[in-house]
Amino acid sequence: MEINTIINILKNELDAYRLNHSINVMEMAESLAKHYGADVHKARLAGILHDCGKNYQGDEAREYIKKIGYIADEVEIRQPKLLHGIIGENLAREKYRVADEEVLGAIRWHTTGKVGMTLLEKIIYVADYIEPLRSFEGIENMRRIAFEDIEKCIVYCSESTIKFILKKGVLLHKNTVDTRNYSLMIIRDRNEKY
Repeated sequence: MEINTIINILKNELDAYRLNHSINVMEMAESLAKHYGADVHKARLAGILHDCGKNYQGDEAREYIKKIGYIADEVEIRQPKLLHGIIGENLAREKYRVADEEVLGAIRWHTTGKVGMTLLEKIIYVADYIEPLRSFEGIENMRRIAFEDIEKCIVYCSESTIKFILKKGVLLHKNTVDTRNYSLMIIRDRNEKY
């Protein structure tokens, strides 16, 4: 399915803010893909679809994942906003006819990240965090670092997420901590300081 067709469908699925966010993530992902030599079309496709499952919340999200046979962990069950990645992956496959596993993985893991992300998964994880609608202390530094060293940017993004979640007093998924630690180990294995 063409990206313009997807955008037209998403206009009826997402609110204006979420649609603009998704377009911004797509464009940021395109820039990062060009910079790091990743597949630009895949980056655009994953970027525009990364939040296509965002409208499923609470019990509706829990029912959806049950229907598709996904067994959520305890944190995901209690924090169903975390399920929009797996829901988005399934919607991308079923509704938007995306068959590329790399694109589907980038949609799946954009919220928490995971150990051993592919370059495309890293790009979508970072693009979602640094797109132009995001505004918080330190964002300009993160945007700069994103184009210097994506691993360092992943550490900054995951640490910022961890601080935000702790401040809100909600459950923190272990994948976010693991993502941070894994990228930090990669940096340290290169004998670089973070």
